[in-house]
Amino acid sequence: MFNPTREQVREFFADAWRKYQAKEVLTAMETVAVGIVLEHPEYHPLLAKPDVVTREFTSKDGQTNPFLHMSLHLAIEEQLSIDQPPGIRAAFETLRRIKGGRHNAMHEILECLGETMFRALRDNASPDGTSYINSIRRRAGMPPVAE
Repeated sequence: MFNPTREQVREFFADAWRKYQAKEVLTAMETVAVGIVLEHPEYHPLLAKPDVVTREFTSKDGQTNPFLHMSLHLAIEEQLSIDQPPGIRAAFETLRRIKGGRHNAMHEILECLGETMFRALRDNASPDGTSYINSIRRRAGMPPVAE
């Protein structure tokens, strides 16, 4: 399993953005990452800063960690591409319709993924996939899947 370090994740996003701006050829994953960055113009100046890889983002500063945010987007893009957990794609399409677009739907799922990861870390357990998909389905007004 690929398990990048914090710095590698940050370098990936920053390098993909740099390559995009320089009109260089992007890999498939870099193309997805750039799509995420394009949806977040507030992160554009940050990605150009030389200290971006080592900079600290803490809740004490009142900041969301932009790399955590973009990484969650990237994880959801992967989940949608393979429909894993099963049914996420259908729930996403429902959310897209009722929340007024793709980005809003992504943020709904992002909240569910963040909550699922928080519980897993807090409980020192694996993420609960059934709870995760049911959280998404609730937001989409869909019935839960059987546990």
